[in-house]
Amino acid sequence: MKKIFAIGLLCIVLSVQAADKDRYFEIAKNMEIFTQLYRELNTYYVDDIDPNKLMTDGITKMLAGLDPFTNYITGADLDEYQLQTTGKYGGVGARIGKLNDYVIITDLYEGFPAQKAGLQVGDAILEIDGKTATKYNSDEVSLLLKGEPGTKITVRVKRAISNQELTFVFNREEIKIQSVPYSGMLNEQVGYIKLTSFTENSSQEVQDALRELKKNTGLKGVVLDLRGNGGGLLNEAISICNTFVDKGVNIVNTKGKIADANFQYTTTGKPVDTEIPLVVLTDEGSASASEIVSGSMQDLDRGVIIGQNTYGKGLVQVTKPVAYKSKLKVTISKYYIPSGRCIQRIDYSHRGEDGVASALPDSLRKEFKTKAGRVVKDGAGIEPDIKTEPEKAAPITFALYNNNHVFDFANKYKFEHATLRDGDKFTMTDEEYTQFADFLKGKEYEYTTNTEYKLKELKKSMEADSYSPEVQQLITTLEDQVKHDKSKDLQKFKPEIKRLLEQEIVSRYTYEKGRIANSLKEDIDIKKALEVLMDNARYTSILSAKK
Repeated sequence: MKKIFAIGLLCIVLSVQAADKDRYFEIAKNMEIFTQLYRELNTYYVDDIDPNKLMTDGITKMLAGLDPFTNYITGADLDEYQLQTTGKYGGVGARIGKLNDYVIITDLYEGFPAQKAGLQVGDAILEIDGKTATKYNSDEVSLLLKGEPGTKITVRVKRAISNQELTFVFNREEIKIQSVPYSGMLNEQVGYIKLTSFTENSSQEVQDALRELKKNTGLKGVVLDLRGNGGGLLNEAISICNTFVDKGVNIVNTKGKIADANFQYTTTGKPVDTEIPLVVLTDEGSASASEIVSGSMQDLDRGVIIGQNTYGKGLVQVTKPVAYKSKLKVTISKYYIPSGRCIQRIDYSHRGEDGVASALPDSLRKEFKTKAGRVVKDGAGIEPDIKTEPEKAAPITFALYNNNHVFDFANKYKFEHATLRDGDKFTMTDEEYTQFADFLKGKEYEYTTNTEYKLKELKKSMEADSYSPEVQQLITTLEDQVKHDKSKDLQKFKPEIKRLLEQEIVSRYTYEKGRIANSLKEDIDIKKALEVLMDNARYTSILSAKK
């Protein structure tokens, strides 16, 4: 028996060695083909070939066949990647974008050089250190604004509305974008923390915010808002979980092909508060580290999840250095949260004949249980305990925003009002909304309503199916009857347009912090969170296993 077992084991080893040998041969063969192919192209192709672009395109295409998160990061893109992971860069603290012939300032980070120097949202950048900025696109202007902290920069701008040209001279600084741009009390008993990213020290910001909220003696619940948060550093996600759960709790297990990819992550620090009722807000933009936090709070029955299903990214990436200061960001494992489930939605290892990877079908999703015995499933992100419908903006609202009319009116409002009444709680009056409607006269903002779009599609289908002219005329008549009226739509969708205007106007005075605070006034998810946190019996019931 032992002899038979030994022979069998030897056969397995030889089989693995043969498979590895074949694999390495295929790699060597294809590398040789690739090199020869490039050599022939470089020699014979009719036009000059840019080697950087050709190779980068080839690498990008190769990686695209794996998953969207395995990427090649060139030396030129390294600053942007480091900003995503650290939240830091050397610069002036301004967001910019192209508008007509100018690159303009679209947002300012409060407390950083551009804002402190007196630059304003809406300023059109004319020159940077003597270089004419109008010759460059927004990416190129961004590079001119960035630089070593402490270096001097001279920026000449044209002010919105007044068209006054001004010159500002100041020093660049290290810009650290806050992961918690806003926290505060929603009412006398419920606190709120907005977390926008998982960069270095994000967990410290969350913990500091929670400690500050706890200074309110009436605090009885906290809302952690992860909506739109695409994730970031895994260790920060673990530490943020540790804010609400004890030391020594398993949060994530990672499993991959190599031994180094297999790891258990447990909390290691002292929590801030393990008892305070917690609601976590999610949406389809909540991904990766956001799903680790929301999923762990759900699996551990530590908090109620409210909102929409999350993105479904259960893959872990690490960066590996490659030649010439470049990096490879590569997926090495999948992660599994406390219940044992992996929330990865798309199976990139199996693709259809069209090469497209698809989501795991519901029939293959497995059931797991939370600490209290509640049933949860894998394979589709984090499903909230209380689902809400995402707010959908009307076509006219999109058109007004995309054509920068909301942006321009906010600049006009700031020009005409030195201070803002009611601060972050600012609400437009009917008279001010009428002023906005007057402001729009003569301005372009075309849009198609959903009904108009569907009628156009129906008309095309009827023409293709050769319906009679009389029937087609009926559709044309119906199109005329439902054709949108901008004046009527401005009144019909006044509440949502007004909310957007209010947030934009507030941001001119109190920046991102003010925009977030103002947006919470009519937030459906916030209202639902308050209902749950103000009803302790309901909160407890949601987190208990159904009998």
